[in-house]
Amino acid sequence: MNKKLETVLYSTVGVAAMFLILLAVNFLVTAARTRVDLTAEKLYTLSPGTKAILGKLDTKIKVRFYCTKGDHEMPVFLKTYAQRVEDLLGEYKQYAKGKLEIEKLNPRPDSDAEDSANLDGVEGQMTQTGEKIYLGLAVSCLDQKVALPFLSPEREKYLEYDLSRAISRAGASARVTVGVMTALPAFGQAMNPMMMRQGQQGQPAWAFISELKRDFEVKQVEMTAETIDPEIKVLIVAHPKDITEKAQYAIDQFLMRGGKLIAYLDPVSVIDARQNPGNPMMPSQPTSSSLDRLLKAWGIEMDKTKVVADMNFLTRMQRGNRPESAPAVLSINPAGINKDDVITAQIDSILMAFAGSFSGSPTEGLKKTVLLQTTEASQMVEGFLATLSGEQIAKEFKSDNKKRELAIRLTGKFKTAFPEGKPGDAAADKKDADGKDKKEEKKADSLKESGETAVILVADADMLFDQFCVQIQEMFGQRIVIPRNGNLTLLQNFVEQLSGDSNLIGTRSRATLNRPFTVIREMQAKAEENYRAKIKKFEEGLQDTQRKLNELQGKKDKSQRFIISPEQQAEIEKLRKQESGMKKELKEERKNLRRDIDSLENRVKWLNIAGMPLLVTFSGIALALFKRKRTAAK
Repeated sequence: MNKKLETVLYSTVGVAAMFLILLAVNFLVTAARTRVDLTAEKLYTLSPGTKAILGKLDTKIKVRFYCTKGDHEMPVFLKTYAQRVEDLLGEYKQYAKGKLEIEKLNPRPDSDAEDSANLDGVEGQMTQTGEKIYLGLAVSCLDQKVALPFLSPEREKYLEYDLSRAISRAGASARVTVGVMTALPAFGQAMNPMMMRQGQQGQPAWAFISELKRDFEVKQVEMTAETIDPEIKVLIVAHPKDITEKAQYAIDQFLMRGGKLIAYLDPVSVIDARQNPGNPMMPSQPTSSSLDRLLKAWGIEMDKTKVVADMNFLTRMQRGNRPESAPAVLSINPAGINKDDVITAQIDSILMAFAGSFSGSPTEGLKKTVLLQTTEASQMVEGFLATLSGEQIAKEFKSDNKKRELAIRLTGKFKTAFPEGKPGDAAADKKDADGKDKKEEKKADSLKESGETAVILVADADMLFDQFCVQIQEMFGQRIVIPRNGNLTLLQNFVEQLSGDSNLIGTRSRATLNRPFTVIREMQAKAEENYRAKIKKFEEGLQDTQRKLNELQGKKDKSQRFIISPEQQAEIEKLRKQESGMKKELKEERKNLRRDIDSLENRVKWLNIAGMPLLVTFSGIALALFKRKRTAAK
């Protein structure tokens, strides 16, 4: 009896001890907020940029998180996302060291919380059931306030960036002014009476303008400007078609004053070709743009008649009802992106259509950094022809084994491109009545050299157009901008680095992570290369046979010109056999390509589905065998 009691007591004490240990471990783990992020890019770990923003907060910032709580009002997928937001805010608070206060509010109908949400700019969204829900937040610091009216799950991978940007903006004392000079309709087009009569609508601003306005004061600079507003710290020049000497002089003097320049130049702008005010239904030919006078002064060249084709970066497009390979539309992967520079380190995909390239060595005092480049499988082709047929370029492609520069950064002290002063007409350069030389006056007024500053040059402007860089979605009446690639991120990184605060760069860049099937792409490229080679060989055979037929025909009398000789008949039969054999080979090549790609995709799919369960199973078996071996040894 005593033994039974003793056994019961030991069991009870053991269970109680185990229960207490579990409680203690659970408490310690919860208190420590220890987490393990197993994603390759650490997507659930705060980035160094976010930690830097939180670490330098010197004034307390308040975050009011509005989320409708209830069993029926909020859709399930939004409840899940709201929990994700709440967890991330907890991480922010932990790293802010007491400088971040988070208030969670449930804006029920006709409640004080709902009034607060409306005052903060957080808007209620109507669900399909007619219920009004809230999922947004407001960040405030002193008299600054930034609202995220609706936190869309579509932007989940940009959540950290959106939160960090809101906190950074709320804590900033003043916003940097950014100027935009462009010949493209990037600022949109307001509706006018003529458009109303024709049933047309106004056009909104391009996404890059709207996104820049969220962080900076954006001012439009006319293409004919002769001076740049001194308030502008960073100037973006996009497709400066037909820019005047005086406007280039204004940009030059802006640099001399210490301004920063981002120039998107273009040998072939297909977007500008769409804008034909004379006849909107009939697009004009593509136009080119450059800053010839400035580039020459910096030692940089760009051919305005040719574009880059790269077989490793070609884009597969739909032309009519059939797919087409476009080597001059570059889908740039990490192989062409500078991974050692903070601006581009975490960008994985860029799309450039009919881009040019830069060459030359910068002048004394300037340093060049290549940010984007082609692979060695590249070639320069005629710009206008490239827009007509990608297949023709692919068929005649001949690589010159040279990498070409698509985007570069120049840093250092720039010398003026106008040593003679401001350009003007002949009359303005003549002496006045007092004999004073106006030319010398202008020369004296011009700045000759800048301090340390920077210029970023990109050889394509169309990449800023919405269709090339973002996807616009409407959700609960909100216009949601979702990047397709790193084009928009790249511009924002440029501006943020040149404007002086680069902490957001790493936070945003990793949000645009793209994981293309690079092995599959390489297989496709290799097979297509063989495919094109066989087509070319076949066409050359056709031409050679046709030449022989013409030679045979030329040797005959005029009376026999339309009679097929036995020799010609033999050549024709030979050609038909070659054609039939080549078609079979090409068909087999397509079949092999599709089979290899399908096989690889299936292997990847099954590895994802079965890999982890098999790993757990084998680990369990190995652990069981190990324990059995140890038990047997005892």
